[in-house]
Amino acid sequence: MKLRTLVRLANQGATALGLFVSTVTCTPLVSWWAACLQGPWTEARGNILIVPSGSMEGAGILGESSYWRSFYAILAWRDGGWRQIMITGGGPAPAAEVMRVFLEAGGVPVEAIRVETKSGTTRESALNVKSALENEPGSKVLLTSDYHMFRAWRAFRRVGLEVVPRPVPDAGKRAQSWNLRWGAFQDLAIESSKILYYYWRGWI
Repeated sequence: MKLRTLVRLANQGATALGLFVSTVTCTPLVSWWAACLQGPWTEARGNILIVPSGSMEGAGILGESSYWRSFYAILAWRDGGWRQIMITGGGPAPAAEVMRVFLEAGGVPVEAIRVETKSGTTRESALNVKSALENEPGSKVLLTSDYHMFRAWRAFRRVGLEVVPRPVPDAGKRAQSWNLRWGAFQDLAIESSKILYYYWRGWI
């Protein structure tokens, strides 16, 4: 390959990379993407609040998505009207247990919190929560991160558990700060690949 061709390809690659970086950093792409996955914004109320776990930073340390889901679960509880909160999510040091401690510290009564710690995926959470709650009366509300709601809500409905979505700000919030935008973009890209996989498996 001639040097001139290599230079041309390098210039084209640099231009494409520059356009990509500018698009993510300087346009509302990330906010728009998060809003699409979030769906309609609601502050749904019900009897049982279902909260899937998210990221962890290490054993016993909540990651950002788990923290925000826990934080907004506490706010929802303080609004009143809930009978119980079901937290779902496993792992070597189950995320649901760490979130339970956080909710208790935030004033949620220990007797009102249930945990499900065998799930390692959103699909498993849907199956296990359905098994745990299928005989429980009352309306059920799903609280999770904005970017996770598209897949989670459909996964729960797919296994036969009717839930009302209650998204919480996460990627959409981070998209408002340029220094956090790339992290949000990465989460959205990973989540979108999981959505495609779930469609392929027939799980949503």
